[in-house]
Amino acid sequence: MKMSNIFKGAMVGVLALSMASCQDFLNRPTEDNYNVDNFYKNDDQVEQGVNFLYNSPWYDFQRAFIKIGEVMSGNMYWGSSPYLTFTTNGTDGDLVNMSYSLWAVNGQANTVITNILNSEGPSQAAKNKAIGEALTWKAMAYFYMVRTFGEVPIVHDNNAILTSGTYNDLYKADRASVYEYIIMTLEKALELLPKQTSGWNGRIDYYAAEALLAKVYLTFGKHQEAATLLQSMLGSYELLSNVADVFDVANESNKEIIFSVRFNKEVPGEGHGAWFSIANLSDDSGRTDILDNLYESNDARKELIEYKKVDGVNAYLMNKFFDQRDATNKNYGNDQIILRYADVLLMYAEALNEVSYSNDQQSEAMKALNAVHTRAGLAPLDIADLPNQDAFRRAICKERQMEFPYEGHRWYDVVRMGYAKEFAAAEGHTIQDYQLVYPIPNTELERINNTALLWQNSNY
Repeated sequence: MKMSNIFKGAMVGVLALSMASCQDFLNRPTEDNYNVDNFYKNDDQVEQGVNFLYNSPWYDFQRAFIKIGEVMSGNMYWGSSPYLTFTTNGTDGDLVNMSYSLWAVNGQANTVITNILNSEGPSQAAKNKAIGEALTWKAMAYFYMVRTFGEVPIVHDNNAILTSGTYNDLYKADRASVYEYIIMTLEKALELLPKQTSGWNGRIDYYAAEALLAKVYLTFGKHQEAATLLQSMLGSYELLSNVADVFDVANESNKEIIFSVRFNKEVPGEGHGAWFSIANLSDDSGRTDILDNLYESNDARKELIEYKKVDGVNAYLMNKFFDQRDATNKNYGNDQIILRYADVLLMYAEALNEVSYSNDQQSEAMKALNAVHTRAGLAPLDIADLPNQDAFRRAICKERQMEFPYEGHRWYDVVRMGYAKEFAAAEGHTIQDYQLVYPIPNTELERINNTALLWQNSNY
């Protein structure tokens, strides 16, 4: 894949643009003319160099992320969207933007890593921490790429590719190789990252990389490896007693959130538009009957997908993503949560069940599942109602649907668990295996213009 435009943009823009703050913990430098020669001279500059990865390159990722995660999975209607009817093609603008965003994350991460490795002046601890953060974001970008597009090229070092002029020679790596590359990247991040301390302020740390690696293992079918990692994380974070508090914009670095894409409505260009908004409560929110009917009346999570009026604006926002609009910049500042502790617990239950089903009410898998279930105000699930491995897996799948609606997980969950075609059929759609991944954007195919190196996914 010819990624030269992205790579060059990353190399030129990573210093001029990447210093913008995303929240209070991301400080903007006092000057705008930094370059490689006069930057990365101290610990603060090394941290600022990686700040860009917490916000800007992810902006164009949002819309396709929601359409893939929620519309295709039966949680949400979206008019005549091709995501609803499984007819998306390589010209889809949201898919193009998502792909560009993920490649931009990879390009920025690679460039930052190179610059930090070549820096003199910062402490080794600061360099290790920043490189570990960049590696984790890089791995996250590849994890979305491989689950969304399947086979993709592996771009390890932008500078080496640009210097050698081989950017037109990159070719698709098979999915197993991409997963192994993601695992290798996260293993290196774990060597470098510190474990969170009392001064932790929402940045990626050892546990964030560990949780992501566990999800990668789970998706790649390495269930025992996932279970081992997830067991080591127990108690490192916590479930908040009130699930609504997880999404409180005044508490975005709470003890349940492992890491997020950060937004700041008070800084021009660093907020976002309204997520899941309607003009009137009588409007169709797009929520499906399937999702509505999952919740018992006393489930605390049901209220999170209801809507609330924004002050001074003709809009209602979903409670889960509610924020007041900034009067100056006319945007919102909710962070996009990527991983939280409820996910760790449900992944742990899933991994243990895949390793070996247990019919013990006090099994570790059942305790992890019930921790999330009962936090919502519900009575514990009874193992007698989950008499085999598939029943337990379906209970986890259902719990994830109730716990994470509109957080972008659902499609990837049902594909991982093997239920995508079954659940699509329940919505009236017959899909084939090739539709479990998306088409490569046509813009990328046209850029390389060599089907021996980069070809469209089968049947698209």
